Amino acid sequence: MQRKIDTILEYLKNHDVDYADIRVTDMLEEEISTENQTVMKLSTERSVGYGIRVFLNGALGFASSQNFENMERIADKAIELARASALTLKEPVKLSQKEVVVDNYSSAYKIDPFEVSKSEKLDLLFAAEEAMRANATLVKTTGFLRFSKEQKTFADTEGSFIRQTIIISGGGIQAAAANKTDMQIRSYPNSARGNYHTAGYEYIKELDFVKHAKDIDKEAELLVNAEECPSGHFDLVIDGTQLFLQIHESIGHPTELDRVLGYEAGYAGTSFLNPDMIDKFTYGSEHINVVADATASKGLGTYGYDDEGVKAQKVHLITKGIFKGFTSSRDTAPKINQESNGTARASGWNRIPIVRMTNINLLPGDYTLEQLIQDVNDGLLLSTNKSWSIDDKRLNFQFSTEIAYEIKNGALTGKIYKNPIYSGITPEFWRSCDGVANKDHYVMYGTPNCGKGEPGQVMHVGHGCSPARFRQVKVGVNNVLSN
Repeated sequence: MQRKIDTILEYLKNHDVDYADIRVTDMLEEEISTENQTVMKLSTERSVGYGIRVFLNGALGFASSQNFENMERIADKAIELARASALTLKEPVKLSQKEVVVDNYSSAYKIDPFEVSKSEKLDLLFAAEEAMRANATLVKTTGFLRFSKEQKTFADTEGSFIRQTIIISGGGIQAAAANKTDMQIRSYPNSARGNYHTAGYEYIKELDFVKHAKDIDKEAELLVNAEECPSGHFDLVIDGTQLFLQIHESIGHPTELDRVLGYEAGYAGTSFLNPDMIDKFTYGSEHINVVADATASKGLGTYGYDDEGVKAQKVHLITKGIFKGFTSSRDTAPKINQESNGTARASGWNRIPIVRMTNINLLPGDYTLEQLIQDVNDGLLLSTNKSWSIDDKRLNFQFSTEIAYEIKNGALTGKIYKNPIYSGITPEFWRSCDGVANKDHYVMYGTPNCGKGEPGQVMHVGHGCSPARFRQVKVGVNNVLSN
């Protein structure tokens, strides 16, 4: 394969391209799911192919194929598309500089999930469902597992040659209880997405579905008969199973530079941020410190190099509440006189790399969870995302969670509410934070289905966070509609 890649790169150089790269991707994926102790999905898929990206006369051309016998024809097609694009080009594409790298990278894992039998995986899901089924009021139980092994080879006309292997494992369980008028769901370790790490099957064992099955079983039953969450302005302690998505939607996406430049306006939207805000805009309170860290241990957005051959980095997005910068690629970074910070990725061999979140992490603070709760007189602890919406500029949002725990006079009362909803405006919300829990409460969450791009791309991204406290946030449907 290396000889074949070298031959094509030399062929492209002989056609006087400004720059070209080749990505060869071999993706192996497995999905298993059960519902009411019946197998719903049991699939293994493999996709192997390559994409050739060419820059010529300041324009991009891209072509891809699964036919490795005639790579020159695909190279010709990429050149042809670049020449055609150059005819209507308003401004030449400029690529930021990067180091020439020859390297091999593999994500850390202990147990290759593809060496664990499907029967063992099914037995685990059935055992978790049986543990949940101890409660006769449940109307549905589900379990799901998902694994992937991605092997990528990247090479370019500048001399880089990089091989990477990344293994991902994750899953979750859910319990649904119902009465004559309502149905409520509790999930572990997160909502319908489950949770995922760049890790092997050992992570599934750490999750211990069977142990936690009884907890969500009981809470699902309690929620069905619980009161509706009250409306008003409340102090909120938001745990990581909800906060990770708040970070994703209201920090991760608006700090992607391609959205700021309008490249995503037709599909995923734009951003309320602009480059003039760097080092000037107060995004949140002094407790808000956020990084885009593609080197974070076990993060779903962790890798050695992005799909342009730029080394993975830790980039500060918000420091003590002040906005510090964007995630970027080789073609977007020069627009603001910077170099790429290594966040360009493609979802597969037949897609071009675009700016994608890595691990957008809210760094831990100094509080314990108990201390966050102790300083709340009248509030709620919210857990596990249920639904969400946010506008195209990532300013106005509304989130709901599976459950709310009542806090009175600095303590959890034991009372729970169903259907909690809170809303706000992004910078106002983050400025209302007056405490983040410490590293003992820090958890890495994974989102395996972040959508972006045209044609669409689904990407793996991560978010590390601890619970955090926010003051006087709008809560409840009635309150939202009246404001």
